[in-house]
Amino acid sequence: MYHYPVKSMKQGIMIIVFIKRLWYTCLMTNTLYYGDNLKVLREHIPDESVDLIYLDPPFNSKADYNILFKEPSGVSSDAQVTAFEDTWHWTQETESAFKEIVETEPVAVVEMMRAFRQFVGMNDMMAYLTMMCIRLVELRRVLKDTGSIYLHCDPTASHYLKILMDAIFGKNNFRNELIWKRTSGHSDAKRFGNIHDIILFYAKDDNSKWQQIYQEYDKSYTEQYYRYSDPDGRKWMSDNLGAAGLLGGGYTYEWKGITRLWRCPIETMERLDNEGKIFYTKNGIPRFKRYLDESKGLSCQDMWTDIEALRSWHAERLGYPTQKPIALLERIISASSNEGDVVLDPFCGCGTTVTAAQKLNRQWIGIDVTHLAINLIKGRLKDMYDLKPKDDYTVTGEPEDLAGAMELASQNRYQFQWWALSLIDFRPYGDKKKGKDTGIDGYSYIMDSKNDYRKVIAQIKSGQVGVKDIRDFGHVIDREQAAMGVFITLNAPTKDMTKEAAGKGVFTSAFNGKDYPCIQIFTIEDLFAGKQPQPESLMVSAYKKAESVKPAQEKLGF
Repeated sequence: MYHYPVKSMKQGIMIIVFIKRLWYTCLMTNTLYYGDNLKVLREHIPDESVDLIYLDPPFNSKADYNILFKEPSGVSSDAQVTAFEDTWHWTQETESAFKEIVETEPVAVVEMMRAFRQFVGMNDMMAYLTMMCIRLVELRRVLKDTGSIYLHCDPTASHYLKILMDAIFGKNNFRNELIWKRTSGHSDAKRFGNIHDIILFYAKDDNSKWQQIYQEYDKSYTEQYYRYSDPDGRKWMSDNLGAAGLLGGGYTYEWKGITRLWRCPIETMERLDNEGKIFYTKNGIPRFKRYLDESKGLSCQDMWTDIEALRSWHAERLGYPTQKPIALLERIISASSNEGDVVLDPFCGCGTTVTAAQKLNRQWIGIDVTHLAINLIKGRLKDMYDLKPKDDYTVTGEPEDLAGAMELASQNRYQFQWWALSLIDFRPYGDKKKGKDTGIDGYSYIMDSKNDYRKVIAQIKSGQVGVKDIRDFGHVIDREQAAMGVFITLNAPTKDMTKEAAGKGVFTSAFNGKDYPCIQIFTIEDLFAGKQPQPESLMVSAYKKAESVKPAQEKLGF
């Protein structure tokens, strides 16, 4: 066996650390994690293993600003994502998190959080800042020295978050406050129209990765400066070839009867002239023809108005309320990472960061606290890149057997419902935690004829079930005028339940003339075994399919 010669103890330790990081990186990417991102970061993501972090934490940007400052006795705002609605209130968990910050974090972070607590007060906003602080500390830990972090927020809390980021990442590592115009002009009551989001860009250190990004020129700019055209229609602007006053000097020689200080050597001047890239003024002064189609564009500035927010007519829109355009993430990932780097999104939602990283040949880690989001991302990766869990990436935190499903049901029955619906590709019906019980947990559609679709509803049960549940479910099917109903249970159905379901009759498809049971009962074990509602071939997912794309084979031409 060959032994690499280690010249010193320090070098040996560095090699071990490098190998350990490489092993951890290979182990954890590409991975979707279900769970609280604080717990996942601490248990699964090692120190200095991530190249780029983007996060768009849930926040109720539509709420009245003042509501966030009401004391616990007042009316509090709800979080944007149901699973986080308790996180942004001041609870014992929040108090414990604040105490942990005081006991363990650097003095700059502690003093800033103490100042926030005195100024902001004990309210939802302070709870938000506390829970963000403890997560941002972990995100700094996992970020490489060459890494960067982009925090997406809105003006409601961006000023607090910027100060918090200064304390955690260092004010010297602040790079940009990026302004993204997310909507066109509109009227807001008693204030100027609020049309932008803010993205706070920080580096871990001075040696962070960076690639210059370019964007297209505005039409007004090209009309003003690229106002000349060749006979073939190629547009160009006139640029100076003289070097008078130019720092670094130039080249002095005679060119076609004119002697002066030029920007380029005579060999370059001859080449440009032969290529037709020089034109002459009426005084015989040579000028450089800078063609529009050869320009990279404008160096990207800190105000982004060229990436449109998703609208109902955009093909990539999936219906997720906070979905961001993939072009936004492509710009961030292209600017601050290289191919093969690890990109992390700890609030990955519907997976725009994950899919953009996959497209640009990066490794990725996505974390979300809802099975709804994890299922959306799995479907998006399948539709866009034909990627399958286990074969192409890992999903950690989902139940893998009956015992795991029972544990999830005991922890959070809403998460259990969302997860169970993902096994049959049904969409959750409304917000069960806020609305009244309608007897419907999920829905999909079945092709009834070539021009018509009928609703199929689902009900999920994690406790004891009996014949009454089937009878009641039959009434819900009638009330909703649904074609069929799918009843999913942790426990095996009784004979009376099976008999009651059979008595509900059949649905006859106008598409193929075949009959299917109006009520189909499945246990979780059935779904683990691969059984699915029938007719599977006529079932249409309630989720919009993402467009198929091919990953980039080379870096973008920025």
